[in-house]
Amino acid sequence: MAGTPTRIALAAALAAGVLLGSGADAPAAQAGPLPERMARTGGGSQLITAEAPSTASTHGTVTWWQRRNGRWVKAGSSPARFGAGGLTEGRGRRQGTSTTPTGLYGLPYAFGTAAAPAGTSVAYRRVTARSWWCQDNGSASYNRWVAPLPRDCSARDAERLSAYPTQYARALVIGYNYARPVRGRGAGIFLHVNGRGATAGCVSVPAAAMARILAWVAPSARPHIAIGTADRGPTAITRY
Repeated sequence: MAGTPTRIALAAALAAGVLLGSGADAPAAQAGPLPERMARTGGGSQLITAEAPSTASTHGTVTWWQRRNGRWVKAGSSPARFGAGGLTEGRGRRQGTSTTPTGLYGLPYAFGTAAAPAGTSVAYRRVTARSWWCQDNGSASYNRWVAPLPRDCSARDAERLSAYPTQYARALVIGYNYARPVRGRGAGIFLHVNGRGATAGCVSVPAAAMARILAWVAPSARPHIAIGTADRGPTAITRY
C-alpha cells in the first residue's frame, strides 16, 4: 500500500543477487546471472528480482530478466524502495509492520490511475473513485480489489486507491497472501511508483521504470517476482 506505514502493509521484496559465498572463497558455481543461482524462478520465462542489501534495508534494486535460448538475460534494472520496517520472511509476516515480504510470487494483474503504457499485455484495471483494496481481516473481500467498498469491509481498514495518484499511477499486484489469504498476514502488496520515501510494505520504483516493466511483462511468459536480500541470512534470494 502507498499509505502511512502504521496503517498499511504493502510489500514486495525480491531475493535477488545473493552471493551466498561471496568473497575470495566463493564457489565457481555461484557465477552467472542471479536467476541461474536461484533454487526456483516460477517456471516461466520472465522474472523480476527485488533485492535489498539486508533485512534492515529500505533501499535496493529491482531487475527484470528474460529467459532466451536457455539463458537468463537482464532486460532492465532500477533503484527500488522497500518497506519502512525493512524486509521479513513472507510466511511469518504480520499486518501493520510496514515490512516487505520476501519470497517468490506471481503477478496477477496491473492497475493504475493513469492509462496503461503502450504495449501493455497484462490485464490492467483503471482506478476510479470507487476502487478500494480491502485489508479488513473480518471481510470476505480481505486482500482483494473491491468496487465499491462492500459493507463488511471498513473504510478504516481499506485503501482508497485513487487517494494515491502518484504511487498508484501504475502498479502490479504482487501475489503475496493472495490465492488463499491468511488473516493478519497482510494485504495490498504491490510493485508501484515511488512516493516520497520508504513504503508501507510494497516495492516501489521510479515512474519511468514502472512503465517499462508494464510494457515488458507478458502473461504468456508466466512472470514472477522474487523478493529478498543479498546477505547470507534466511531471506537471501538464492533460496527461492
